[in-house]
Amino acid sequence: MTKLPALTGKELIYFLQKMGFYVVRQRGSHIILQHNDKRSTVIPIHSGESIGQGFLSKILRDIEMTKDEFIAFVNK
Repeated sequence: MTKLPALTGKELIYFLQKMGFYVVRQRGSHIILQHNDKRSTVIPIHSGESIGQGFLSKILRDIEMTKDEFIAFVNK
């Protein structure tokens, strides 16, 4: 099983924006991103904390991307 990288919320938003996602709105410390094909997800922004492996897996399911595809994109 491939291990996902430890990313903060801001880093994850940066990568998602490179994939074509854009910020729809923000509520408190949670930012909602959406893609033109209507995929969407919520990213928590908590000062310097990494997003947990389980929550990152849930985000990848939301954006319909496999772990291996995501790791390849991040390591580009």
